[in-house]
Amino acid sequence: MKKLSVVVAGAALAAFAVGPAQAGKTLDAVKQRGQLICGVSPSTAGFSRPNNQGAWEGLDVDFCKAVAIALFGDASKVRYVSTTSPQRFPALQSGEVDMLSRTTTATLTRDTVNGFNFAPVTFYDGQGFMVPKKLGVKSAKELNGATVCVSPGTTTELNLADYFRAQKMQFKPVVIEKVDEIRAAYFSGRCDVYTTDASGLAAMRAVDAPNPEDHLILPEIISKEPLAPTVRHGDEEFADVVRWAVYATIEAEELGITSKNVDQMLKSEDPGIKRFLGVTPGNGKALGLDEKWAYNIVKQLGNYGEIFERNVGKNTPLKLERGLNDLWTRGGLQYAQPFR
Repeated sequence: MKKLSVVVAGAALAAFAVGPAQAGKTLDAVKQRGQLICGVSPSTAGFSRPNNQGAWEGLDVDFCKAVAIALFGDASKVRYVSTTSPQRFPALQSGEVDMLSRTTTATLTRDTVNGFNFAPVTFYDGQGFMVPKKLGVKSAKELNGATVCVSPGTTTELNLADYFRAQKMQFKPVVIEKVDEIRAAYFSGRCDVYTTDASGLAAMRAVDAPNPEDHLILPEIISKEPLAPTVRHGDEEFADVVRWAVYATIEAEELGITSKNVDQMLKSEDPGIKRFLGVTPGNGKALGLDEKWAYNIVKQLGNYGEIFERNVGKNTPLKLERGLNDLWTRGGLQYAQPFR
């Protein structure tokens, strides 16, 4: 009986392993259109924002490009749709966009109630507070009675209420949907405090403040904000492409593959590198993609570390440290599932 169980289990595993992924509704539509439609934040420096030439750029934008490269081998095959926080989920649910890559926190209810799948985390963040230095405030625990600018329809709004309730403090919310308007409200003094993800605060202070030195980001981080690309439930094949496109950037960094050495790495005898770059076929077929899909992502965008440093790293206006977004081998949380 035990031997029979082993044989059946082995057959089941073999059956499970054969055959490429079959296209679902979203994946079919994207392929037929020849273009990915990606929902992004309207103006978050380092994450998604049009540059002086009107081209979208940023860490979130690069992960839209990674999916387009996986599907089409071409980073330009993306149409970007600017979405506010309240607009983003209806846009995804209605099919206006194929995916979101716009500082969106993965949560239980967004998964189970709203019906979304989350790709691997592209940026580990947490909510913080920024105040004008002239207020003389050094800690979030000194904010009792403050007027706080916050975006609606976000985990930020919920976390704000939870934090003040837990600290037995009062606050007056100023709820504004559009990013430019909420920034203007804060800088004009309409509110004492601005709260959002710490990365967003760093971006706002570095790029949008008339004088960055006039503003202080308080030390408290009051939440976990794992930011991840988001897709609808019901098309697991498309979700797989998005998921593994993100993992490809992390795996490349783990393997020491960069945009500069990726062609040389094609000659590597390392079995893991050969599988990853498509020299040894299999991964592409499993996803219904070209075998060089991961090679193309690294060649055109770079690995995760290159993407991070180019958009939000120490040599950008944001000057962010890798921190939790470093590889697991260096004390961070970024970790790719095995490519085999």
